[in-house]
Amino acid sequence: MIPYGKQTLDEKDKQAVINVLEDNTYLTTGPKVKEFEEKVCNYVGCNYGVAVNSGTAALHCATFAADIQKEDEVIVSAISFVASANCILYQGGKPIFCDIDPETLNIDINKIETLINEKTKAIIMVDMCGQPCHYEEIRKICNKHNLILIQDAAHSLGGSYQGKKVGSYADITCLSFHPVKNITTCEGGMMMTNNENYYKRANSFRSHGISRDYVTREKTNSHYYEMNDLGFNYRIPDVLCALGISQMDKLDLFIQKRNEVANYYNNYFKNNEYIIPLKNYYDCAYHIYVIKLKSEKLNKSRDEIFKELKESGIGVNVHYMPIYLHPYYQQLGYEKGLCPNSESVYENIITLPCYPLLKEDELKYICEKLINIII
Repeated sequence: MIPYGKQTLDEKDKQAVINVLEDNTYLTTGPKVKEFEEKVCNYVGCNYGVAVNSGTAALHCATFAADIQKEDEVIVSAISFVASANCILYQGGKPIFCDIDPETLNIDINKIETLINEKTKAIIMVDMCGQPCHYEEIRKICNKHNLILIQDAAHSLGGSYQGKKVGSYADITCLSFHPVKNITTCEGGMMMTNNENYYKRANSFRSHGISRDYVTREKTNSHYYEMNDLGFNYRIPDVLCALGISQMDKLDLFIQKRNEVANYYNNYFKNNEYIIPLKNYYDCAYHIYVIKLKSEKLNKSRDEIFKELKESGIGVNVHYMPIYLHPYYQQLGYEKGLCPNSESVYENIITLPCYPLLKEDELKYICEKLINIII
């Protein structure tokens, strides 16, 4: 089976983890956490990073740092992983789903302002597949309406928008280090910001809302600490950050390899009568590679093609069903038909394998098999 995504690990990665274990001083929140935060911040050009144990935790830190509260509304793209909207619910806020641009799967900038009212507090833009959203246009909207801009960059670390590295320009940016992401810490994430207040709030929030951590108390020979907010245990272990530090050394190479895979697909499907590759306007990190099927020209459904690809040993996937169509959100009162483009696109997309270790003969097999199944 060719998986749709796979981590890339080498001996340096393994040794980095072993070194922390052999040192046997810190396994959890030790010096590697800070070193990892600084390494990512230096790469993207951002002042503050808060490393946590998942991308979801990073999003929750973001909505907490932005002080999302009950009755606050946050506009979010309809096509994304559920965590992009769940983080709003965690704070008691209300997700307002915005339809997508079907050519990119990113939020449709022309529909955002129609959703803004006196309750709107923030916008969460999601960089689908690794392509940055139209930042400048969304920033203008945020400035006009005094909104906080949160970037869900779980797919786009290593990408850039008009020369600005992802992680350097939104009010708050959230990363994920899940195994299939652009770098991995096994599980992990990071909230990034240039705003000191957001940083301080998130830094405390990831550790139960406590004001003074263990290291600080040890330095001052004090036992005293205070819990000022209802935080969570979102801390990430040192051993995982050691892996992340090693992975960061290879990020640019990983992005280059992902772009080579994407270019192979793009060239193969260029002018194809059955398949439409997504459009890219900025430097895409290609976390995933999504195609749209021209359903009107097919005698098979997306799900039939999906099943046949799986049976052929190709680990395809679908990213994603519109969030509000999930049963939990349906129970909250969201209804089908809310975002027509998202629903239409969802019925016709397939995610093909895309990762640095993918070989050319595997790419050839995937493309040929897909076309054969279609015709």
